[in-house]
Amino acid sequence: MSTTVAAVQTMTGDPAWRVTGYETVKRLLADPRLGRSHPEPQRAARYSASVMFGRAAPASPTERQDHEQMRRLLGPPFSPRRLAQIRPRVQQLVDELLDRLADAAQPANFHELVSFPLPALVICELLGVPYEDRDRFRRWSDDAADTVDEDRSMAGVQALRTYMRGLLRHKRAQPAEDVLSDLVAVQEHFTALGDEDVVMLAAGLLFAGHETTVATIDKGVLLLLSHPEQRMALQRDTRLTERAVEEVLRCPLEASVGNKDSHGGLPRYANADVCVAGTTIKAGDLVLLDLEGANLDEQLFSQPGDFEVTRADNPHLTFGYGPYYCLGAPLARIELQTLFGSLFGRFPTLQLAVPLEQLPRRTHTLTGGFAALPVTW
Repeated sequence: MSTTVAAVQTMTGDPAWRVTGYETVKRLLADPRLGRSHPEPQRAARYSASVMFGRAAPASPTERQDHEQMRRLLGPPFSPRRLAQIRPRVQQLVDELLDRLADAAQPANFHELVSFPLPALVICELLGVPYEDRDRFRRWSDDAADTVDEDRSMAGVQALRTYMRGLLRHKRAQPAEDVLSDLVAVQEHFTALGDEDVVMLAAGLLFAGHETTVATIDKGVLLLLSHPEQRMALQRDTRLTERAVEEVLRCPLEASVGNKDSHGGLPRYANADVCVAGTTIKAGDLVLLDLEGANLDEQLFSQPGDFEVTRADNPHLTFGYGPYYCLGAPLARIELQTLFGSLFGRFPTLQLAVPLEQLPRRTHTLTGGFAALPVTW
């Protein structure tokens, strides 16, 4: 796939540049001339109406240093070594959720019984968020992620932040062994990290820690059930689990069922003029880095539209690359590997209860996905 730079419109009708091509997208992910901020954020092109990730952040002369500090703060609790220590607990949660699924009447809603509660339980335990509050923060996250209703998105973000303010006050009074308590303790050493900084960071961690993984679990189940030969390969040899998970992360569901069109992209703003494939992207322009398209680049991936759980060489860009590489990637991998390493041993005859095209999609949300996933076995 050669690099292309195309003038497109975002969901809000604003102008943007969509960049495709694996090597170019990878290079731009690490390019310091692209970031999340804009000198005039109110006038900048918007990716969507969502307040959380749909618009530019205010420019700051210390933006890069602030981002590096944030990653240093979150590095220890999200390090692969520390997260590996929670793998037995994740296995326990998976086993309990699959027990619940086995006891449910058929057809059962896999989305509600497994896909949502697993990441929600894990992120709650890691952050120190009461799991009994899951219905509330789930509703607020759905609101915050709305890509078309700005008022609803704003209300969701404000509700998440209000909730986090109260929870952080509790952590200051009664610290525990969790990430939120760690963030509160860090403020004693980093006075530049204000209360609202911690609130926004904590709300973002809660949102990102479950929303994207829920959608990926649903997608993985659908990919495997839509490709029975691949599902049987994994079922026969669970040593393929890690490769299968990486392929789930790489392969868009639409590409595997015949639609190879990519939509949207990862939004970034140019803070200087950038020349890409002969096109000059001006400072202040919105750039959409087409990660899905990059993951289908035939120069990197053999038969990229095919879903292959045995694929060995799989340097996908789903988690990004460079300074903005997803801190939660090791946690997501643990959850996905644990679930897909156990699922078909427990449910060898699992199948969709309705045709794939009849599944209710979650429209107008940042993470997309499905509202329900009825299955039988």
